[in-house]
Order: sequence, then C-alpha cells, then structure tokens
Amino acid sequence: MLQDDIHLKKLSLWQVIVVGVAYMTPMTVFDTFGIVSGTTEGHVPLAYLFALVAMLLTAFSYARFSRVSEKPGSAYTYTAESCGSSLGFFVGWCALLDYILLPLINALLCGIYLEAILPGVPYWAWVLIAASVVTFINLFKVNLLANLSLIFVLAPVLLMVFFVYLVIHGVSSTQGSEHVLTLAPLFHGNTHLLPLVAGASILCFSFLGFDAVTTLSHETKDPKRNIPRAVILTTLIGGVIFFTAAWFIQLYFPTNAQFKHPDEALPEIVLYVGGALFQSVFLTGQIMNTVASGLASHASASRLIYIMGRDGIFHKKTLGSIHPRFGTPLYATLFIGLVSLSAIFLDLAQVVNLISFGALVAFTAVNFSVFMQFYVRNKQRQGLKNKFFNAILPLISVAAIVCLWMNLEKSALSFGGIWLGVGIMFFIYKKAKKQSIAISNAY
Repeated sequence: MLQDDIHLKKLSLWQVIVVGVAYMTPMTVFDTFGIVSGTTEGHVPLAYLFALVAMLLTAFSYARFSRVSEKPGSAYTYTAESCGSSLGFFVGWCALLDYILLPLINALLCGIYLEAILPGVPYWAWVLIAASVVTFINLFKVNLLANLSLIFVLAPVLLMVFFVYLVIHGVSSTQGSEHVLTLAPLFHGNTHLLPLVAGASILCFSFLGFDAVTTLSHETKDPKRNIPRAVILTTLIGGVIFFTAAWFIQLYFPTNAQFKHPDEALPEIVLYVGGALFQSVFLTGQIMNTVASGLASHASASRLIYIMGRDGIFHKKTLGSIHPRFGTPLYATLFIGLVSLSAIFLDLAQVVNLISFGALVAFTAVNFSVFMQFYVRNKQRQGLKNKFFNAILPLISVAAIVCLWMNLEKSALSFGGIWLGVGIMFFIYKKAKKQSIAISNAY
C-alpha cells in the first residue's frame, strides 16, 4: 500500500453506499422517463428490470475482483491485472470518458435548473458557481463528501416518496383504488423485446455508481470486505429506487401523450401530479440531487485520474499525488473542475449519448476479466461451482452487455471511436517516449 493512502481509510460501508447512490442520481428516472417511455412503447419499469439484471451480473464481477485486488481503480485496474497493462490502459481510457463527462453534465444541469428558477443570472454564471462549489468541497477529506452526499440524497428520496403518495392518491380519486393495484405499468398492450433492450441500453448509465465505489477502496475501512458489499448493495438500492419511481410514473402516464416535451418531461410530470407549488419544491430537490451526483462523480473522476497518474499514465508528480494536508488528490480534483467548466459551451443532448459508451466498455471488460483471471490465469476450473462462477456466469454477463451494445446510439459509437483513436495515439506516444528514455539511459 502506498504511504500516501494510509491516513485516508475513513469511510464506512454505508458512507460508501451513499456516495455510490448519490453518483447514480436517483431522480434521473424523471429526466429520462419520457425518452425511455417512447423507446419502449410505455414499458419503462420493465426496461429498468432488464437493465438491473444485466447490471447485477456485472456488479457481481466487480465484487469478485474487489475482494482480491489490492488496488482501487475499477475496470482499469481489474483489466490491467488480468489481461495486461496495455488492455487495461484502453479500458481505463474509455471509462475515463464517463468519469469526465458526468461531473460536466451535473454542472450543466445545475446551470439549466438554476437559470429556470432565477433567469436574471446568466447560465454560464450558474455553471461557474456549481463547478466551483463542487470542486471546492472535493478538495477536503472524503468524509465531508460522504456526509454532504447523505443530506443531498435523502431530501430528493423523501420527495420521491411524497410523489408516490400523490400518484396513489390521484389515481385512487379519479379512477378508483383498483387501478392502483394493477400490473399495468409492467405489462400492458404488446410488449416487444427489442424496444425493451433499447430502453435498457439507455438506462444502463444510471447504474454507474457501483463502478464508482471501487475507486474509493483506499479510503474505505476494511475494503476487501466492505467494497464488494457496497458494489452489490449500491446496485440493488439504486435499482429499487429507479424501478419504484418508474412504476408509479408509468401508472400515472401510460403513454407520452400528455407531454408537450417528452425528452424533457420532468417539469410536466411533477406539475400534472402535484401542481405548481410541488413542481417548484421538486425542482429544488432535483438541484440537490444533481449537486449530490456532482460531488460523487467529481470525487470518482479525480480518483481515477489520480490512480492512472500514480501508475505513470499521466504526470505522476501532479495528477498522481495526494495533498499532505487535505488528504485528497488535489491536482486531479482541480483538473476535473476545469473540465466541468466546458459545460458553458456544450449542449445536454451532445453529452448524454456519449456516457453509455465508456460504461459498456468498462462493464464488458470487467466481466471478461473475471473469466481471464480466475478461469484462465488461476486455473480455477475444478468442479461445477468453479466452472459456473469463473466461466459460465461471467460469459453470460458479457453476452448481456453485448445485447446493450447492439442498441447503443450511433452518435455514441462514433464519438467513442474518436475518443478511442485519441487514446491509441496517446498510448503510442507514451510507449515511444518510454523506449527513448530507456535507450538514453543505456548509453
């Protein structure tokens, strides 16, 4: 273990879970509902079930690796340890796209929401304030982040509980209680497999929180015990929140017919269910939810940058260092803050489609890495149990993620390919530089 990391082990199991759930942004179900409802022909809860099954299979792979790995770093570290440093670099590079974009998206969303509430202040100023506040908080000890995340997650979840009550009351009053006790949100009309898989591929980025918690292992008490449990529990808790919220939204809105703007349905959903006052309160909760996600995603992004910097991929003395006073990766945190400011110049639609690319690369790689590490390298093949957990299950998990790959947006694939191309050039440059140094030292 690195000396830098010894004093950072402070997070409990539930603090790590809170950071993971905050990273997931529970209220994102409202933001994406109109889009996914249109894609799945009104079967959003079922699409969440598809996504949850695929994510639980993948979370199990993450949990297995986190029990045996001495290092944090998520898919990057696990792939490097099982499949070699070169492949680990490319997986880390692709996953980095997600880690960088999520803090940026949260800064962008804060700007959109706050400008809507206080239009007198320009959008760019709100982005600047949001990115600066999140960066400033992340400069300090990770316990502060976990405690603030708890506050910012709890308030939106309570609002979601009140939303469910309003839906039940509204449906019971207008249609009768028998319309509440129904499976209609899950099964109604014709259900087709391909639209459901397409919807699940959109929703998979919502589960990135379980990937993010593995980057906190050096800052967690008893990481080999708590990180695997946090991975599974974060996935389950997030999945239950998403599915429950989607169920009651779908109960109230069987189709997108009521929405004027299905791609931005959140304000209309809460307005129709609770009225103008509830809409204002809910949007305030959504801002808190976005701040919570911004804090968690910024922390995870800066730690992945730090881990890759520590391994010499980025500049080791700056991005790969821990500040002796703050106990956090200072320069990596500031770097993510600067990247987040580019939200001033970007559009939400341009960024959202890109996130799933890096997520699916990471998920595919970790599932395959379990097969490579335990079945191929460690030769744990004896008996049905080893064959199932070390070969059959991880390969089934890869197949489940491949189904999501097949329904990824073309724009995401195109930009992801460009990002990967930049990574290849950077990899060649680093290799050439390393060989040049080795030749110079030889002489």
